[in-house]
Amino acid sequence: MATQTPAPGAGLRETKKQETRQLISDHATRLFIDQGFERTTIAEIAVAARVAKKTVTNYFPRKEDLALDHHEQFAASLARAVDARYPGESALAALRRAFDDAVASQDAVAGFSGQEFARMIADSPTLSTCVRGLHDQRAHRLAQALAEATGARPDDITVRTAAELLGSVHRVLFHRIQELTLAGHSNDRIARTVGAEAAQAFGLLEPALSDYATA
Repeated sequence: MATQTPAPGAGLRETKKQETRQLISDHATRLFIDQGFERTTIAEIAVAARVAKKTVTNYFPRKEDLALDHHEQFAASLARAVDARYPGESALAALRRAFDDAVASQDAVAGFSGQEFARMIADSPTLSTCVRGLHDQRAHRLAQALAEATGARPDDITVRTAAELLGSVHRVLFHRIQELTLAGHSNDRIARTVGAEAAQAFGLLEPALSDYATA
């Protein structure tokens, strides 16, 4: 969960909507951490945020969206990294650079969510299933980006295999960050550990993908 800043030039109405959305998200996260995701109801969140229950569901159609409010950013992150690769840069290199940047900034989307939030996810069967689904969505969108980058069909076996390999490395590293977070390590220590481990993980893909989807 992170505070969202209204876009420059946003009107008063849009600013108010973003503030309301953030207020609901903040109260929902607090309740999920305090009493568990499954035990917390939409009605309780509405009362805590002092809004109508319908207001909560208007902003967050699914209860899971209240906990995983960066789900769209997460699902699109790998595809966006490929789309933003530099001239002469392969998909692997672009993804590795983007991951290194995320670790350096201790980005919540990369897994630096804090111990309480990580425990909330780990203790909830519903949220754990949702996170697995988001990893699948992320790999699917990556395959689409790779297909566009190489001029191949989305169902091309090379595209699908490359997307799964690259997605799996990110999945492993995400869970590694969560694992270390739950173990009580500081973000700085996790960043140092995972930064070194990421070099090993991405290095395993170099022989096969070092020149794949080069811009």
